[in-house]
Amino acid sequence: MSYSYRRFHCSRCLHNEDYNTAIPLRRKKARSTRTTNQYFVDMKQVKTIGGNGGDGAISFLRLCMNDRAGPDGGDGGHGGHVIFEVSPDVKDLAHFKPLINADHGEQGYNKDCHGRNANHTVIKVPIGTIVRNTNGDILADMDEEGMMFIAARGGAGGHGNAFFASDTQQSPKIAEIGAVGEDNQYVLEIKSMAHVGLIGLPNAGKSTLLRAISRARPKVAPYPFTTVKPHLGMVLYDDYEQIAVADLPGLITDSHKNRGLGVMFLKHAERCAALLFIIDLSSNAPWKQLETLKHEIEQFSTRLSQRPQLIIANKIDLPGAEENLNLLKQHVDVPIIPISAKMGTNVTVLLKQIRILYDKEVNRKKNETSIEDPM
Repeated sequence: MSYSYRRFHCSRCLHNEDYNTAIPLRRKKARSTRTTNQYFVDMKQVKTIGGNGGDGAISFLRLCMNDRAGPDGGDGGHGGHVIFEVSPDVKDLAHFKPLINADHGEQGYNKDCHGRNANHTVIKVPIGTIVRNTNGDILADMDEEGMMFIAARGGAGGHGNAFFASDTQQSPKIAEIGAVGEDNQYVLEIKSMAHVGLIGLPNAGKSTLLRAISRARPKVAPYPFTTVKPHLGMVLYDDYEQIAVADLPGLITDSHKNRGLGVMFLKHAERCAALLFIIDLSSNAPWKQLETLKHEIEQFSTRLSQRPQLIIANKIDLPGAEENLNLLKQHVDVPIIPISAKMGTNVTVLLKQIRILYDKEVNRKKNETSIEDPM
C-alpha cells in the first residue's frame, strides 16, 4: 500500500543528509500584484530645527478697586527639541523627511498665565545608526535600544514683565522674546544594512535572484542600471532564522573613482557582512567580470575585500553557459555555484550555502566576544 505523502515524526526527518544546515522555507502566500517602489534607505541627510520659545507678555492687572494692581504678564513656553531615539521597530531611514521641525512654545498671557511648553519631536532610528555632521565627524554611535540624541534643542521661553518687577521698578514695561531653536544638519548612516550583499555588473541578474529567494520585488528590466537604490529581502529558514539579503546597484569599471554610481554604491556594499559575486555566464570571458568586481572592491577598501565571499554563476540555462562555466572554473580556484535565478535551478543549494556562510560568521563573532570578555 503506497501513500501520496509521508508524515514527519521528528524534526530530523525534515532535513537532508546534512543535518546541521537549516532548510530554507518555500513561499506559500501569493505575491501582491500591486506595483510598489520600496527600497532600503541606509543613508540620509536631514536638517533639524528646534522649536522657538514663546514670547513673554506685557500686561498690568486692573481691578475695580485698584486699576494699578501691578504687572501680571506671564512667561512664554519652551520650544520642543528634535530627538533621535533608537528603536527595534524601524529598519531603515525611509521615514525621515529632509526637514524636521519641532513645535514652538506658546506665548505668555495676562494674569500671570505662562504659555505651554511644546512637545518634543521624537524620531525613531534603527539600531546601529551613526550620526555625523556635515564635515563627516561622528557625533553619536547609537547601538543600544532606547538611546537618545538631541539633534536640535528648542529655544527657551521669554519672561513676562511680571518677572522684572522689583522694589525700584514696580511697573516694568519690558518682556523677553522667546529664544530661537537650534538649526543643525546631520548625515545619518546605518552601520549594518544586510547580512549578505549581491555584487555584480549591470544586468547580471541580481534583482531576479532576490525575487527568487525572497518576497522583495525590485524592478527587473532588460537594460542596465534598473536598480539605482538598494532593495532588501528576507530569506526564511525552518529554524526560524532570518537572513537579510541586499540587492545593490550594478558595479562598473572605475567605480572606486566615483564613476557611475561610484562611491555611493561601494558604501552600500560596506554595510554588508558577506558578499555574493554574481557572474553572468551569457557574456564572453566571465572570469574578467570577477576580476573587475574584486579589483573595485579592493581599491575602495581592503577590509571589505577580506569579508566572506561566495561566487555565483548565474544564467546557467542560456545557450553556451556550460562552456563559459568550464572556462570560469579554469581561471578561478574557489568553488562556484551555478544557478539560474529565472528558472530556479540550484537556488535551494545556494540558500543552504548562504546559511552555512551566515552560521560561520555568527560563530566567529561569538568567539571574538568571548575572547574580549572572558567573564
